[in-house]
Amino acid sequence: MEALRTEALDEVAAATTTAALKDVEVRWLGKKGRLTALLKELGGLSPDDRKARGQALNELKRDITDAVAQREIAVAQAELAAQAAGERLDPTLPGLPVDAGRLHPLTRVIDSVEDVFERMGFHILDYPEAETEFFNFDGLNIPADHPARDTQDTFYLADGNVLRTHTSPGQVRAMRDLKPPFRAIFPGRVYRCEATDASHEHTFHQVEGLMIDRHVSVAHMLHSMMTLLTGVFGRPVQVRLRPGFFPFVEPGFELDLRCMVCEGAGCPVCKRSGWVELLPCGLVHPNVIRHGGLDPEEWEGWAFGLGLSRLVMMRYQIDDIRWLMSGDLRFVRQF
Repeated sequence: MEALRTEALDEVAAATTTAALKDVEVRWLGKKGRLTALLKELGGLSPDDRKARGQALNELKRDITDAVAQREIAVAQAELAAQAAGERLDPTLPGLPVDAGRLHPLTRVIDSVEDVFERMGFHILDYPEAETEFFNFDGLNIPADHPARDTQDTFYLADGNVLRTHTSPGQVRAMRDLKPPFRAIFPGRVYRCEATDASHEHTFHQVEGLMIDRHVSVAHMLHSMMTLLTGVFGRPVQVRLRPGFFPFVEPGFELDLRCMVCEGAGCPVCKRSGWVELLPCGLVHPNVIRHGGLDPEEWEGWAFGLGLSRLVMMRYQIDDIRWLMSGDLRFVRQF
């Protein structure tokens, strides 16, 4: 037994690496190790011999286990010291470069729009993308036979709801949620069942704006719109206002922006016209005010719907709207 102890402890002491020490441990204490084999032989001994030899083997096992544990600490320290001595670390060198993420151009423009309106005292609200037909159509004075309700224009869900085709449902919801007078915007994603091209996409972004007070005018609306566009682009922009028909406003207008991709020369984004339809707007129709739970004899309002995706294209001179929702990192890394 003493010869076994001497042999085992000498092998432990001779191990100079973690791997070598592990081999010694397995060779002596593993399932097929030498000590395990000796313990299996105890069954063939007499009871007295089995007890004495069993105690001696258990003591030997304990001695080897303790020796391995102590040697493991020494070997680990030696390996660490050798590693430190073999490597030079210069703490003054710059660290490894970090590939930082970038904000999507849509996020940048939405932040700019929200910042402009917050400074003008507007609430920033968020409403569902899956809407009821009432809020998406009926509450906005859109008649039952309007072509926008057709399946070739609108995505209908299995439960009878729709993917909102505009952010305008926020008008009725805000009038029901907020106590007038108030002003609010509702940015978000909208969906249209339509063919895609350089200026049209089935999924894009808008922001709806609404102001409710006892006395409002088209002049108030235009001032807010120009404040918005100047704030987003950082400079005065050229616009034009022309009549437009939308069921939820009366009178209605189209505010067009001079194309900033081609500077008015004509391109696929502006359909060769030099102008981009950017901002339908007008005074809120009395029926919409009624659907919002307010009395149109007491309260008036103006509303607008801004195409955020087209605004992004103007700001960054992007010539195809489909890049915005492409998920292509090469596109995002440019901003």
